[in-house]
Amino acid sequence: MTDDASEAGGIPGKRSLRPLAGVLAAMAVSLTGTRISVVALPWFVLVTTGSATQTGLVAFCEMTPYVVVKAFTGPLVDRLGPRAVSWSTDLASATVAAAVPLLHALELLSFPLLLVLVALIGAARGPGDLAKEVMVPEAAERGRVPLERATGLSGVIERLASTVGLAIGGSLAALLGPLTALAVNAGCFALGSVIITLALPRGMGRTVEEAPSPAGKTEPGYWRRFGEGFTFLRGEPLLLTVIVMVGITNLLDAAITSVLLPVWAGESGNGPAAIGLTGSVMGAAGVGGSLIAAMVAHRLRRRMVVLTGFLLAGAPRFLILAFDAPPGVVIAVFAVSGFGAGFINPVLGAVLVERVPRRMLGRVNALGDSLAWAGIPLGGLLAGMAVTAVGLVPVLLTCGTAYFLTTNLAGLRPEWREMDRTRGRGVRKPHSGEDASQDSGPFPACP
Repeated sequence: MTDDASEAGGIPGKRSLRPLAGVLAAMAVSLTGTRISVVALPWFVLVTTGSATQTGLVAFCEMTPYVVVKAFTGPLVDRLGPRAVSWSTDLASATVAAAVPLLHALELLSFPLLLVLVALIGAARGPGDLAKEVMVPEAAERGRVPLERATGLSGVIERLASTVGLAIGGSLAALLGPLTALAVNAGCFALGSVIITLALPRGMGRTVEEAPSPAGKTEPGYWRRFGEGFTFLRGEPLLLTVIVMVGITNLLDAAITSVLLPVWAGESGNGPAAIGLTGSVMGAAGVGGSLIAAMVAHRLRRRMVVLTGFLLAGAPRFLILAFDAPPGVVIAVFAVSGFGAGFINPVLGAVLVERVPRRMLGRVNALGDSLAWAGIPLGGLLAGMAVTAVGLVPVLLTCGTAYFLTTNLAGLRPEWREMDRTRGRGVRKPHSGEDASQDSGPFPACP
């Protein structure tokens, strides 16, 4: 098949790893920039205001637009194509992120203005992240890479970005100040936009055609496309259970990342370098876990892999910070947690990708991802208020207990048995009016 077929949206006959490498590279630089800001932005607010509540408010103002805008842009990604959405939103994120250190240098950055800027960054990041996720299965097909391996590699990229980004963010914040780190964050978004624009082959990331409409009927509009995503999710009990569970764990993860860990670093005297070090160690261990999962997870019982991963990744992090352990012990526990977390996304991604038709990929992915991330804006806000009210240790103990109960109780539900029954494509029965031959696409696992 020639490039013309590719231009029309087909998959070239000749194997090429360039599309997958391009998508993964764009994900890597954008996620690295995001992880840099995870350290730099909370630390900047904490050292300039001294308020855990205001630190949590900044996280809330960034993640609320992220979740809301991402939920409603799924049909647009399906209609416009993920490539155009990805490069344009990354460029917008870079522009707004660069405005933070620039306005601060000009002494024009008030706290309300900072909230507006982080809200704009979140609103742009949501569609950009979604668009890159949507392009992964097409890139895997072009490279003839098994879907589980492709989702595993995207998990590796996520963990690697956490390792590098948090280390860079912590080092820059400690040595040159948090605003320098935020400037680097803007550069990463800009580079991601360039990669998507120039590195992907022609024809990739365009709109997937809808099934032909009956004679006399118009193409489905935005709200009908949006409603189809809800209809699909209502018919998938396994997906709904996973979304609810991941939504709660994401809230708790946001609490420890945006507030609890920075407050612990400040109270313990370890400073921003400790935030970057613990996150980098966890990310590096997660890379190892993701690589192993990509190679052997398809031979294991998926349900046990996911539950064990959550058992290691969740409660231990909160509890070790609550017990005021030495830094070396804290780092060791975060490493074990990262290793366990590395198994979760490749397995969940492979399970969920089998159940979503390609033509609905953007809208279903957006809805599921947004519902799973719905608690993230509240995580930092509630954690900041709770720490102000009762102190750090009680909040850490409460969060650790909630994490343990959520993941284990969800795993006891009967629909989770379906995880071990869905192997390979074509397992899911098509819904009414859906072509059973439709390819499946990715569905968001835990972030």
